[in-house]
Amino acid sequence: MKRFFCLAAIVVAVAGYSFSAQATGLEFGVGATGDSTMTYRLGLTSNWDKSWWQSDVGHLTGYWSGAYTYWDGDERASVSSLSFSPVFVYEFAGESVTPYIEAGIGVALFSRTRIEDNNLGQAFQFEDRLGFGLRFAGGHEVGIRATHYSNAGISHNNDGIESYSLHYTMPL
Repeated sequence: MKRFFCLAAIVVAVAGYSFSAQATGLEFGVGATGDSTMTYRLGLTSNWDKSWWQSDVGHLTGYWSGAYTYWDGDERASVSSLSFSPVFVYEFAGESVTPYIEAGIGVALFSRTRIEDNNLGQAFQFEDRLGFGLRFAGGHEVGIRATHYSNAGISHNNDGIESYSLHYTMPL
């Protein structure tokens, strides 16, 4: 499984080269699970360049998110995951600082099916996220995010796991 996951990571990195040429941000995140496993996330984001429901209050937009997450626990809990997700964002009106809320549902592939005492059931998982934060005039962003992983009952075992994190995105 480790060889498969390493190969998948290399393929994603090579295929992501063209994605990174269009990426609008490099994301760094640090968080923890309810059982104190630390999570470290590195990702690329690419804005959709579309906007809906423009008003004086704000507008709806979104971005693509591709990321690698390392779950740093004891020997039984150290896991890696790759994820890809479309994310909807409602940006509130603002000049130098723009508050936002976000929600997305994507997919993830885990290197192991057990994290802490949680049995994920299979490597393939769905990634659900909710978050909020601030975007600054230069394109920098800080926020808080809750991310839940589950196989949605595809596998008999489906304990799922959540990570609560702080993230920073810098423009490329």
